[in-house]
Amino acid sequence: MKRFSVFSAYAGLPRSIYVLFFARIINRMGDFVNLIMTFFLTERMGVGADRAGTYVMAVGISSIIGTLISGKMADHMGRKKIMLSAQVLSALCFIPCGFLGKSMWIPYLMIAASFFNGAVRPASSAIIADLTKEEERKKAFALLYLGINMGVAIGPMIAGFLYKDFIQWIFWGDAITTFIAVILVFLFVPETMPCREVVEASKNEIHSDERAEEGSLITALCKRPVLITFCLLTVISSFVYAQHAFAIPLQLNQLYGQDGAKLFGGMMSFNAVIVLVFTTVLVQLTRNIKPIINIAIASLFYAVGFGMLYIASSYPLFIVSTFLWTIGEIMAVTNQNVYIASHTPMSHRGRFNAITNTVFGVGHSAAPKLAGLFIIRYGVMQIWPSVAILALLSAGGLLLLSRVGQVVPEKQLEA
Repeated sequence: MKRFSVFSAYAGLPRSIYVLFFARIINRMGDFVNLIMTFFLTERMGVGADRAGTYVMAVGISSIIGTLISGKMADHMGRKKIMLSAQVLSALCFIPCGFLGKSMWIPYLMIAASFFNGAVRPASSAIIADLTKEEERKKAFALLYLGINMGVAIGPMIAGFLYKDFIQWIFWGDAITTFIAVILVFLFVPETMPCREVVEASKNEIHSDERAEEGSLITALCKRPVLITFCLLTVISSFVYAQHAFAIPLQLNQLYGQDGAKLFGGMMSFNAVIVLVFTTVLVQLTRNIKPIINIAIASLFYAVGFGMLYIASSYPLFIVSTFLWTIGEIMAVTNQNVYIASHTPMSHRGRFNAITNTVFGVGHSAAPKLAGLFIIRYGVMQIWPSVAILALLSAGGLLLLSRVGQVVPEKQLEA
């Protein structure tokens, strides 16, 4: 019997995928600003929960706009060029923040940085789809997800300690690690946009949802109603998952005061450790289950993991909750991109990824504002039963969608 190891599980992928893996570790190790944004606005700048929710929502909306704009550019100008340009501009937005103290310019620079971060995503997802064959994608996306969390396993703890006495290095560290990741990709990852000959040849593959399409984005999308429905359902689970970065910090602040930021950093590091330990195992265990079913199961874990915070009054319960919703996170992230890539024409990968990322971003960007209004009226503890119900609705809808006949049956993807 062949011995299983983490390394063998991800063997055989294109070299550029491994470069992207290391770049993501470095980039996410320094992804400090998003992690501390709620704490920074409410504690350092004295902004109330409602106004903080508005700023965080603006960050999400800015990201959506950047995503929408960059999708077509990635399809016409090149994936790599758009991805690296956007990352550099995002890093440049953070550098002045380290010099501005408590200036109200900082939230606006965060919003600008979010615009450029949003512009990275469609190009990055298109690069991965371009580089991999269909049967390789699940393990490719899983490996890159591991890279993100190897960085996150370290980053939040560093951010938690920097937050108290060295807040400026939160911004500068984010910028420096982004520049290092950009250099790696610039040197070792090629441009992947398909040439005209490859695009034309794919049009003859009539049994593939990845065949190139003529016409506009709307025309191509209308030929894939199942994908549209999938995105609308997953926006609900995106709203639910976003509460880990907004409602949980507020609850920790309420329970533990200034220690809340450090405890939240500990939770995020625990989240990353669970991802590192369980991602490969879960990918192997669920490799014969359709991606859409795995995503529905993820919503069930969200329902339990977030719902139990209604009774959380001690830190160990937050740790248990983190374990449960992290299992859901693993199952969602390692399957969503696979499902989307398998239903996306190669001629429109940038634009399709822009739309799907936008739909997911709607849940993330609306979550802070809506949750902030809810919390002001009813209190932070009361949000969790509502979140659990939404997660159950998402799971039910995805299970129903999985039973709907498709033009091209989903293939069983092996990790």
